[in-house]
Amino acid sequence: MRSPHRIATHPPDAPIDDDRTDRTDYSNPYDELAALASNPLEEFLHEEKRDGEGDTAEAEKPWTPPNHRRGRRRRNRFAGLPLAAKALVAVLVAAAFLALGDRWALLYAEHEAAEKLKDQMHLSAAPEVDIEGFPFLTQVLDKRVDKVKVTVPDVAADRISLAKVSATATNVTINGDGPTSIKGASIGEMNGEVLLSFDDLNRELGASQVTFTGHGDDQVLARGTLPVAGHDLKVRADARIQRNGDRGISTDIGGMSLQLGDLATYRPGTREKEGLHLSQKSADRVARETAKAKALLSVPAIVERLGVPQGVVREALKSDAKLNELTGSPRFVNDVMGLNLIDVAMGHPELLKKLGLDPALLNGLSQLTRPVLADRLTLAFQLPKLPGAGTVALRDVTVEKEGIRVRIAGSGIGVGQ
Repeated sequence: MRSPHRIATHPPDAPIDDDRTDRTDYSNPYDELAALASNPLEEFLHEEKRDGEGDTAEAEKPWTPPNHRRGRRRRNRFAGLPLAAKALVAVLVAAAFLALGDRWALLYAEHEAAEKLKDQMHLSAAPEVDIEGFPFLTQVLDKRVDKVKVTVPDVAADRISLAKVSATATNVTINGDGPTSIKGASIGEMNGEVLLSFDDLNRELGASQVTFTGHGDDQVLARGTLPVAGHDLKVRADARIQRNGDRGISTDIGGMSLQLGDLATYRPGTREKEGLHLSQKSADRVARETAKAKALLSVPAIVERLGVPQGVVREALKSDAKLNELTGSPRFVNDVMGLNLIDVAMGHPELLKKLGLDPALLNGLSQLTRPVLADRLTLAFQLPKLPGAGTVALRDVTVEKEGIRVRIAGSGIGVGQ
C-alpha cells in the first residue's frame, strides 16, 4: 500500500530558511486553480471595453447608402399563368378600352345632335337625345342608326307651352364620315306624342284663377273665378278639343257662364238665352218686394219685353192689391228671369241699384263678349315646325287625367342639314 505523500506547506509570507538542507519550492494548489479560471468581472469589463471599441470603429467607418434590395427577387405571378389565360386577359382589357371609346363616341354624338336640334327649333334648352344600339361605332361606320329617342320639355306653342314632346326616330341615316364629323341625319320614320299638362294650363292661364280638368275623351272643363270690374265672378265653360290641320289643336268653347253670386248669371252672346239674366232667387225677391216690382214696371222697355198690357201696369202701379195680383202669377217670375238686363237697363242705373246690381259691373260685362271670353279660355296651340322638308302630322287627340295627349307621326325629316 502506497503511503500518502505529504505536501509541505509554507506560508506565503513566512521567511524562507536558507539553512535548511532539504529545500523545496512552495506553491498553493488553490491559487493554481484560481489562476486557471477566468475572472467574470474582468470578462464583463473587457466586454464593455470591446463594445466601446466596436462603436468607435463603426463610427469611424465611412457611410455607405443602405442596400434595400432583397437578396431574392419575387417571382412574377403573371409569368406563371398559362398562355391561354394571358390571351384571355389581353382580350378583356382590349374589349374594355373599345367599349369605353364606343361610349365616349356615343355621348359626343348625342350632345352634338341635341345642340343642333336646339338651334334649329329655337328651343330655350337642349333636348334629351338617346341613341340606342351597341356598339355605336359600327353604326357610324355603316352610316345608319337603329333607333333614336328625343325628349323636348317645355316647348312654346302660342299662348301656352307643351309640357313634353317625345319622339322615337327609326331608320336614321347619318351624314358624316366619323363620330366627330357628323353633319346631320335623315329620319326615315318618326312616331311620338305631345302632352299639354293641365298643371301648366292652370299656371299659365291662372291670371283668371281658372282650373282645367278632363271630362271624357275630348272635353275639358274650366272652373274658377274671373275678375270683372272689381268683382270676382264664378266662371264655367266647356272646351271640346279637336284637330286643326296637321299641326294644330283647336278648342270649341261652349257653355260659358259667369255667376254674380245669387243675383244673376251672365252668358256672353246675342241669342235669347244669352246676356245678363236674374236668377230664380232674385226674380222671386222682385215679385215679393213692392219697391223692386214698381221700379221694374216703371221702365217702358221692360214692360214691353214682359208683354204686360199698359192698362194692367198703370193699375198695378196705383194699387198694391193689383200689383200683388200681377207679380203673384207664376208667369211673372219666369218673364222676369227671361229679361236681358244688358239690353234694357243700361240707361237706367237706378233700376240696377234697386235690383242689387253694380252699374260698373254691367258695363264690364257688356265688353266681355263671347269671343273675348273664349279667347281667355282657349287651349288651342300649334306644334313648332320641325327641321327639314319632311312631313309631320297629328294623329289622334285624347283628353286624359293629367292633360291633353296628342300622337304625332312623320317621315323624311332632316336634322342639321
